[in-house]
Amino acid sequence: MEALKQIANVAGYSGLYRILKPGRAGVIVESLDEKKTKTMMGPTARVSVLSDISIYVDEDSEEQSLSLSQVLLTINEKYGEKLSVDPKGSADELADFMASVVPNYDRDRVRTTDIKKLISWYGLLRQFSPEIFEVPTEATKESSEEAPVVGETVVNETPVAEEETAPEAQKIEKA
Repeated sequence: MEALKQIANVAGYSGLYRILKPGRAGVIVESLDEKKTKTMMGPTARVSVLSDISIYVDEDSEEQSLSLSQVLLTINEKYGEKLSVDPKGSADELADFMASVVPNYDRDRVRTTDIKKLISWYGLLRQFSPEIFEVPTEATKESSEEAPVVGETVVNETPVAEEETAPEAQKIEKA
């Protein structure tokens, strides 16, 4: 989910924002909604890129957290476009939803407000940035698997080219 590197949450502002251009004076963002409002967030604004966010899991697990991209993909696989839970639902409903997506999430550190944000973010991303959830086709996977082979061929050709230039280097040294 490479596209999550361009989507951010800004503390104190509702919704999600697409990062347009970082600069010295802050970051220019565009709201991820119908309005597409562009705003300059100053250097003191707490901008959190979604690719850097993760969900805490129990200490018994191998990892201490699960990336937001993995959680979003799991939600997409289980629920598709329509979620069965409302972000304004009861705490028990939200906890049950989270347990269905990430069974081993840490119930002490993941708050109800975090689950509400996750659900609303998923809805915004499905509506205004659905390309995030597109799975690469088999043809794309095959071509990406072939790419390292091509790279290896180029690497193998490089020493041959060096061997050809080596005698020229020896001639220069003799002269």
